[in-house]
Amino acid sequence: MKYFIITGTSRGLGKALGKALMDENHRVFCISRKMDRELMDFAETQRGSLEFFEFDLSDHERIRSLMDEIFQRVDLEAAEGIYLVNNAGVLAPVKRLEDCEDGEILQNLHVNLAAPLILTSAFIKKTQGFTGDKKVINISSGAGSKPHYGWANYCASKAGVNLFTRSVGLEQESKEAPVKILSLAPAIMDTKMQEEIRSSNKEDFQELEKFKNYKKEGQLLPTKKVAEKVKELLLTGDFEQGEVLDVRDLL
Repeated sequence: MKYFIITGTSRGLGKALGKALMDENHRVFCISRKMDRELMDFAETQRGSLEFFEFDLSDHERIRSLMDEIFQRVDLEAAEGIYLVNNAGVLAPVKRLEDCEDGEILQNLHVNLAAPLILTSAFIKKTQGFTGDKKVINISSGAGSKPHYGWANYCASKAGVNLFTRSVGLEQESKEAPVKILSLAPAIMDTKMQEEIRSSNKEDFQELEKFKNYKKEGQLLPTKKVAEKVKELLLTGDFEQGEVLDVRDLL
């Protein structure tokens, strides 16, 4: 049995990945603020096993307890592999930093950076004695390496994801049974987040027209296509330890 823990599965890439991983030898644990009924119904028609955990990842003090609950359902002695995909993310606030409220800044950092750090820390601890296949894929963004007007919080959090991935990669190199870790920018996909971007105020986000044109010109990647590539990376491990990649270079 292979076990998959995925955050942000109620929409977008996370939902598409949950569908892509449905297989009789797979058990998928989905973490989202709200259960997605469509994904649950889909899972019931497939051979795999899927379970939802309704959880707000900004509640960082309870994340380790959540991982305890998930790992109670994992038979490490019989497992072939166990995988974590830190996919959940928030874009807001989209505005100049001086206009951001403290709560907005903290919410962004808690979901985009603190939660993946804590989840990855818990995952590594929980699987220390497991010698099977262990991988973490952090879903980052091109914004983690390029500044955008109005996205100071989002860019900072995604840059943090890239650097913590590289750091954990270094830490795992000397382990006898290492967790292999990757940070992946999924490119611009046709998701609710893109809708959120296109509804931004031009005063707050100067690249608004460019992102509207991405949609008009059909440049947005389908989430299903990216999900299949994430699945492939999870199952093949075709990446370097601690690597930071862009999915566009792999398609």
